[in-house]
Amino acid sequence: MDFADRTVIVTGAAGHLGRAVARHFAARGAALVLVDVDRDRLAAAHGAEHDRQLFAPADLRDAAQAAAAAQAALARFGRIDVLANVAGGFRMGEAVHETSDATWELLFDLNARTMLHMCRAVVPAMLAAGGGRVVNVGAHGALRGGALMGAYAASKSAVIRLTESMSAELRERGIGVNCVLPTILDTPDNRAAMPDADPARWVGTDALADVIGFLASDAARAVHGAAVPVTGLV
Repeated sequence: MDFADRTVIVTGAAGHLGRAVARHFAARGAALVLVDVDRDRLAAAHGAEHDRQLFAPADLRDAAQAAAAAQAALARFGRIDVLANVAGGFRMGEAVHETSDATWELLFDLNARTMLHMCRAVVPAMLAAGGGRVVNVGAHGALRGGALMGAYAASKSAVIRLTESMSAELRERGIGVNCVLPTILDTPDNRAAMPDADPARWVGTDALADVIGFLASDAARAVHGAAVPVTGLV
């Protein structure tokens, strides 16, 4: 899984999973385009920009900013080989009949709209180049609804369905599209929110990054439209 001649866009790159995904690809030689809403957060997470690392701050809920991030990648590196759609968000606590418009719109914006905007910005360049890989981050909890998390499950279910549709549209045009379905990630935020849980049973961000890296690699060239559960020890 050598990415030395490839350019990888990672969205949500300042978050815990985004950092792990960026580390994974950097260790394998990729040129990185790191996307998050704030340049300062990107710098705090990844240090300084350099000849193999470009920051592309953007609010991906805005299609024009997503397009600008893709154009920045092409202007610097001349190609986009992998799009890792890591950006997303989580919220629970409302029953379906009590779900506010604000919660519904927030989760669909963060989890589905950001992915759609980046795919619209990047896929044409991949088609022109003759191929590429797209890896989306869904959620294991989207395989079925759960109490007090209907909006979240629905938004992540949309990620799975969009992944399947994209794969059906693009697999014969040289672009592999798949998604991962993690359970709870072992992050400092989740440890703080659930102090009585056993994080050894959760999914490490580096472990999930390994799966994303596999799906982005030539080793997964025959894998299309998969929704891969990544469930840790349980």
